[in-house]
Amino acid sequence: MQESRRNFFKKSALVVGAAAVGTTALAANKEEAIAADSHGVVVGNSNKKEILYKKSQAWEDFYKQAL
Repeated sequence: MQESRRNFFKKSALVVGAAAVGTTALAANKEEAIAADSHGVVVGNSNKKEILYKKSQAWEDFYKQAL
């Protein structure tokens, strides 16, 4: 009788532990899913100025060829 109780409590502890780990993993994935709604664009604050285009001779040649 005592042995079956011990086994029950051991199995219960494993199930509760696995459920806690699973819940934590799901919560972490939910936060990542919210960040993924930005279509791959990282949203945040930065002190750096973002430069997407810098006028150069290479760009001028490209634009002349493209037209």
